[in-house]
Amino acid sequence: MTTECSTARLESAGLRRQRVVGRFDGGELGSDGGGLLLRELALRTGLFRRLSACFRDHRDPRRTQHAVEVLLAARVLGLALGYEDLNDHDTLRQSRLWSLLCGAAGRGRRRASWESWPPGKSTLNRLELTGAALGPGERYKKIVADTARLDALLADLFLDWHGAQPERIVLDVDATDDPLHGRQEGRFFHGYYRSYCYLPLYIFCGQQLLGARLRTADRDAAEGTVQELERIAGRIRERWPGVEIRLRGDSGFCREELLASYVKGSVPERLSRCGTGHDSSPAVADARHRSSGESDPFRPRVEGRWRGLASPLQRAAGRTVSA
Repeated sequence: MTTECSTARLESAGLRRQRVVGRFDGGELGSDGGGLLLRELALRTGLFRRLSACFRDHRDPRRTQHAVEVLLAARVLGLALGYEDLNDHDTLRQSRLWSLLCGAAGRGRRRASWESWPPGKSTLNRLELTGAALGPGERYKKIVADTARLDALLADLFLDWHGAQPERIVLDVDATDDPLHGRQEGRFFHGYYRSYCYLPLYIFCGQQLLGARLRTADRDAAEGTVQELERIAGRIRERWPGVEIRLRGDSGFCREELLASYVKGSVPERLSRCGTGHDSSPAVADARHRSSGESDPFRPRVEGRWRGLASPLQRAAGRTVSA
């Protein structure tokens, strides 16, 4: 049985005056062709252009080879395609496909010198290790990230993607483990995950990321959630003042600080706690029993009234939450 070969061409967005055509008849081959789809998405949303605006570049333009946008494209696409180690970029930069993905392709079919190559590991390492402020006499690490603008960009991308204001949105909040395999800075053992790890906090709406905060594992999973929610909810309401925002999380986020902020109205109006499957209370058992005969089963939910333990004022408020 002979192999059926495709002779179709796939047209993609060009780079400067160069055409980008996908063919299947050999030549210089690579396994990162899926990166073209990511590149198309980045071009249409202006992702790397907007991301580069969140950095302050203090390098001398006369001696700069790679723009911040190219550096960020190389690092982000590398992570998306599974190249987490910066050492991989010294091999990737030799690929013409990788030059195209990063937006660093040379002017001709052949790159006459290294100057038209994508950034390597040393250049990207300087980008990642630059501190929050530029130190006096710093010679190498001169690209400083504006963390406030980076945080705002995630929410702005979400708002731009949706366009019109919906009636309500649901924010999912959760923490997870980021395992460590060496003696990295901030290394702690976490009893629940039984490993040395970081404990990042994530906030999603559906499949879209609204907030990500890298944290060490020597803290409660819900620590810092109130500040992140206040920032994100405030950004959303600047664009969508009438939207109803609901918060959903597991029992690890049932904390006094978060519920008290709910009473004050600084976090989303309605709180939901999804069952983890280990709750054996009569109310949850009854909810499971009632939902078992439905064609569209739902997660058990129990309506209750929360009474704060810290303040009589919070008790008097008597706000109802979904648990």
